[in-house]
Amino acid sequence: MKFSIQVRDFRVFAIASLTVWLIWSAVGCIADEMRPIAIKSTVTEVQPMTGIVLWTTNAAVAKAPIQLEYSYMTYAQIAKSDEEYDWTPLERLLDQVASRGHQLVLRWHDTYVGQATGVPQTITSLPGYKTTRAMSEKKPTEFPDWSHPKLKLFVLNFFWRFTEKYDRDSRLAFVQVGFGLWAEYHIYDGPMRLGETFPAKDFQTEFAKHLSMCFHATPWMISVDAADADRAPYVGNEELLALRFGLFDDSFNHARHAQENEPNWNALGRDRWKDAPAGGEFSFFKKVDQSKALAPSGPHGIPFQKMTADFHVSFIIGDDQPRFQKNERIREASLSCGYRFQIDKFDASETISQIEISNTGIAPIYYDAFPTVNGVRSGESLKGLLPGQHRTFRVSAGGSKSKLTIDCDRLVKGQSIGFDANLQ
Repeated sequence: MKFSIQVRDFRVFAIASLTVWLIWSAVGCIADEMRPIAIKSTVTEVQPMTGIVLWTTNAAVAKAPIQLEYSYMTYAQIAKSDEEYDWTPLERLLDQVASRGHQLVLRWHDTYVGQATGVPQTITSLPGYKTTRAMSEKKPTEFPDWSHPKLKLFVLNFFWRFTEKYDRDSRLAFVQVGFGLWAEYHIYDGPMRLGETFPAKDFQTEFAKHLSMCFHATPWMISVDAADADRAPYVGNEELLALRFGLFDDSFNHARHAQENEPNWNALGRDRWKDAPAGGEFSFFKKVDQSKALAPSGPHGIPFQKMTADFHVSFIIGDDQPRFQKNERIREASLSCGYRFQIDKFDASETISQIEISNTGIAPIYYDAFPTVNGVRSGESLKGLLPGQHRTFRVSAGGSKSKLTIDCDRLVKGQSIGFDANLQ
């Protein structure tokens, strides 16, 4: 009798436990059931790290619909000697740009038409160093002495120090580097002497490999004119072409671009944009190259949006555009550059969200950007999502009123990454 009571009690306990478990499981399933989340959004503002770029000195930077500003800088502005570096001028510039909610595209150079050399005096005054003074574009210009070993060592060390300090700085978007006039890999007017006024190919090779080790976060770019095999080592060098550098084209939309510039893009790798940014500047060959740059058919019959799409451009320096175009046209043109994200699907339970995102732009984003729900980030980034591709993200947060954002640590105050969405 006692044993039967124990068995009966155990059965009651087991049935009760099973009932509780079934109820808990049902509630849990209901709680974790994925439901569509309604969301509507439209990208109306230029996206960070894309679009038309104005110089930092342009009075229009405060009100123009831009995200990027541009500036040159010489080594001599920073390096007072081999060991003494004063970054104050760059800090001041970066702070000014960031205060406007923008980021900087920076180009380091050593030679500029009509100006003294950008090489520090502690190098130019060394025994055996010879500064070349000659006319370029009818202006007296100084050219560096690339035969001097100290200049080579200095430049390598400079970029090591620069990247150590600024490689992960959110105020900096992209860095452009190079040699010759304006660091554009040419001296088309002046004393072009390989190994003297222009570095020899062996040092250019060392320089490119060095930069690939220095830059880990910030994309670096060189001119498409580096495709000239007579003065640069890239074409035909598989090791150099495998490096992740971007390209800029300083005469982007001139009349003979297809004949003269496009072959350079092809030679340096037409798919390079998939890993590193493509950009440039509107041409100054003819006045119409600037005045009609954003006209419906462009200056020479090719619309801006078509040319940028063909080259997967993220940004274009168009400092004169506020003179020729209203802000709305500049905004429209800028929105056609770079990445653009669209939310194709957004489902969430009480604890988990699943978002499908596609890139409807013409280039990827080159920094990590994370789909984020209620402040919780996905473990996977949008970086590298190519145009036309989509990716599904899971986030450990949810709820019927889930808030979706795209978080990026490489933005400055006032910037945000938007998205298009029309989910009912």
